Amino acid sequence: MKVKIKDKDFDIFLTDKEIETAVSTLAKKINTDYTDKDPLLVAVLNGSFIFCADLIRHLNFDPEISFTKLASYQGSESTGKVNELIGLTEDIKGRHILIVEDIIDTGNTLEKIIKILNEKEVASVEIVSLLFKSEVYKKKTPVRYFGLDIPNKFVIGYGLDYDGRGRSLRHIYQIAEG
Repeated sequence: MKVKIKDKDFDIFLTDKEIETAVSTLAKKINTDYTDKDPLLVAVLNGSFIFCADLIRHLNFDPEISFTKLASYQGSESTGKVNELIGLTEDIKGRHILIVEDIIDTGNTLEKIIKILNEKEVASVEIVSLLFKSEVYKKKTPVRYFGLDIPNKFVIGYGLDYDGRGRSLRHIYQIAEG
């Protein structure tokens, strides 16, 4: 099934069932590692909001959740520059932090938020991402929790967007070839 968003056509890449399986599997790992640690989940807006909502419903504990907003994309291309738009307001010194991302590719956004968190003297920082483009990720911080390793293709749906559109799609789509 194709969808058209603005000037581009997209084909289904991951179905809602595949996404649900990945979210559930991630939650099981986090439940094992964090049940007794009282982590703060820091969801990176805008893209992670659907993933974060689904993830916390699978957790066996009641995590505190905060949000931050950083931007590095314009259209379907990374600008290479990360701008902090909304910061954290909680006192997070000594807390275990799980950064919740929709997708990790270059790692530029991730590097910026980890720097901000480490300056606040947190106990630990781990990354939880639904999607991971390992072939383009060149940063030192390991991505411990990710649902699916995908090729370096532009994707939308399930919170991911193309110029603010397509977030509400329940499947994940990639740009149609040909």
